[in-house]
Amino acid sequence: VQLQASGGGLVQAGDSLRLSCVVSGRTFSRHAVGWFRQAPGKEREIVAVTGWSGGNTFLADFVKDRFTASRDAAKNTVYLQMNSLKPEDTAVYYCAIPARPYSTDDWNYWGQGTQVTVSS
Repeated sequence: VQLQASGGGLVQAGDSLRLSCVVSGRTFSRHAVGWFRQAPGKEREIVAVTGWSGGNTFLADFVKDRFTASRDAAKNTVYLQMNSLKPEDTAVYYCAIPARPYSTDDWNYWGQGTQVTVSS
């Protein structure tokens, strides 16, 4: 199983970024894909989840009005569109999939992470 995250960078507050995560080695249509982030000195937190069918999406309250998660089944890729970025969004962002299909609570496979830095 491989997850390749990309799209991070250094931006200013208020800017936008789109993260991508390409998933291989699993049946994409049977697995949820999650986005997580970890800031320095803080614990990892969940940001968003796209369901296996693409129809069920979870967004954490702290990003609900600014971020959008989606997936492209033809490309085995999920996206995290991040708008109105804030300095507190600065973190390494990871994508992950569960070990079991149709699950959202056993995040077992992780990408390498992509750094997002938002300057004020």
